[in-house]
Amino acid sequence: MTAQVVLGVSGGIAAYKACELLRRFTESGHDVTVVPTAAALEFVGAPTWAALSGKPVSTEVWTDVHAVPHVRIGQAADLVVVAPATADLIAKAAQGLADDLLTNTLLTARCPVVLAPAMHTEMWEHPATQANVATLRRRGVVVIEPAEGRLTGTDTGKGRLPDPAEIFELARGVLDRGVGAPDLSGLKVVVSAGGTREYLDPVRFLGNRSSGLQGYALARAAASRGAHVTLVSANVSLPDPAGVSVVRVETTDQLRDAVVAATATADAVVMAAAPADFRPTTVSDAKIKKAEDGSAPSIALVQNPDILAEISHERGRAGAVVVGFAAETGDATGSVLDLGRAKLARKGCDLLVVNDVSGGAVFGSNDNEAVILGADGGVVEVPHGSKTALAHVIWDEVLRRFAG
Repeated sequence: MTAQVVLGVSGGIAAYKACELLRRFTESGHDVTVVPTAAALEFVGAPTWAALSGKPVSTEVWTDVHAVPHVRIGQAADLVVVAPATADLIAKAAQGLADDLLTNTLLTARCPVVLAPAMHTEMWEHPATQANVATLRRRGVVVIEPAEGRLTGTDTGKGRLPDPAEIFELARGVLDRGVGAPDLSGLKVVVSAGGTREYLDPVRFLGNRSSGLQGYALARAAASRGAHVTLVSANVSLPDPAGVSVVRVETTDQLRDAVVAATATADAVVMAAAPADFRPTTVSDAKIKKAEDGSAPSIALVQNPDILAEISHERGRAGAVVVGFAAETGDATGSVLDLGRAKLARKGCDLLVVNDVSGGAVFGSNDNEAVILGADGGVVEVPHGSKTALAHVIWDEVLRRFAG
C-alpha cells in the first residue's frame, strides 16, 4: 500500500544517512516528501533531496504560500519520520514551537510520528533532553533510543543514529499499525534471541539451529510500539534493531545472568532464545585431537539451568508477564501441542509459543506459524506468515494479560 511519508531531516552530521532511509521508502513504493531544516541543508543540499525524492524541497513556510504547505504537508501525511532528530529539534517539538516548515509539519500531523535522535552522548543524557523525550513519548510519539558507537570526531558513546535499514523496519511497523498511541509505551520489556553455545574446546561447541530472527522481530515490534527494549542476543549476526539495547552473550550461563539482571525491573519477558540443554562438565584448553585408533572421545555432560522456569517462578517484578517458546517435533509420548501444554505447566510461564519444527521448519526462515497457549487456558492459532506478524500477536497477548 502506498503511503504519504514525510521525511524530516534536522541539522546533524548524520543527515547524510537519511539518504539511505529515503531510498528505502521510495523503493518500497511510498510517496515521500522531504522536509529538511535550514541547518540540515548545510550537510546535504536541496538538489540531493529533490533528486532522490522526485519532489522540490523547501525549508520555509513562505514557499508556495498559496498551497499552505505548513499545514497541508502534515495533514496529508500517513507517517512522519525525522532522522536525524537533533536535541534542538526535539526541544522545539516538545515545546510546540513552529519556526520552520518541519516544526509546523510536526504540529499539524495527526498520523504516527517517529523521531530518530542523533547527537553527542552528553546532549542525549542532559536532563533537558530527557525531559523533552519523556514529554513526546507521553504524547504518543515514538522516540527511538539512539545507538552506541562512533560519533563525530574521536568521540564514542550513546547518541549515534541507528542503521537506516533498521529505522526503516521500525517505521514500517509503525505505519502498518496505523494511528493510535504506541500501546507498549512506558513498558520495559526483555527479549532473548538466538542459540547458546557450550564449548568443548577452543574450536568446537554444542549448539543449535536458532537464527535469532524471531527474537529480533519481537524486539523490533516492541520498539515500534513504544516499549523500552533490552535484547539479550546469543550468537546472532543480525544488525541491531533500531531503538533497542543489545546485550551479547555466548553460553547459557551468560544468557541466564543477562536475562535475570534485565528482568529485575521488566514488565514483560519473552524468552525466544534457544538455550543449549546440556554443557560439557569440562572444557579442554587445547583442541581435542583424533585418536590414532579411530575411537571417539567420551564427553560427559551436565544439564544447564532452566532459565524460563527460574524467571517464571521468581519474577523480578510483581505482575510481570513471562512468555516462553517451545520448539517441538512430537514423539511417542504425545503430539506437539500435548508436549507444549506439559511444558507450559512445568515452566510456570504465562504464555507459551509452540512451534512445530519437524523437518527443521522455522529455523532460518523469515516466516513462522505457531499456537500460543495461555496458562489461563487461552489458545491462539497464528497462521503461516511473517515472523513480524507473529511478534505483534504475541505482544497483543501480553497486553491482554496486563489488561486482565
